[in-house]
Amino acid sequence: MFEISKQFRFDAAHTLDRVIDTESSRRIHGHSYRAEVTVRGRPDPVTGMVVDLGLLQRSMEEARDGLDHRFLDEVNDLGPATMENLSRWIWDRLSPVVGNLHKVSVYRDSGAESCSYWGGDVAA
Repeated sequence: MFEISKQFRFDAAHTLDRVIDTESSRRIHGHSYRAEVTVRGRPDPVTGMVVDLGLLQRSMEEARDGLDHRFLDEVNDLGPATMENLSRWIWDRLSPVVGNLHKVSVYRDSGAESCSYWGGDVAA
């Protein structure tokens, strides 16, 4: 079993309703994010690759374009602009075209924070 990871960065603004730090969170503010996409599997016997990195790069660039320098409150299907929803949103864009997608993680390095999503139902 092999695991391939690739990252991209994006900067975006948002507002957020929350219980603490309410005033500063409700004002429009921005963050720098780093997303990491992980694919897991066995290499194809012909190509020797778990995933074609060109295909992965192209798919990730489309997701990045939907988030970078955007007002996240206005991004369709995102919901509140939390790291949880960002991870799920990226997963939803990549999973139809990237086979063996294993995990999507979103990092806010300035606060040493991260969130990972493995797909599936989040209600459990």
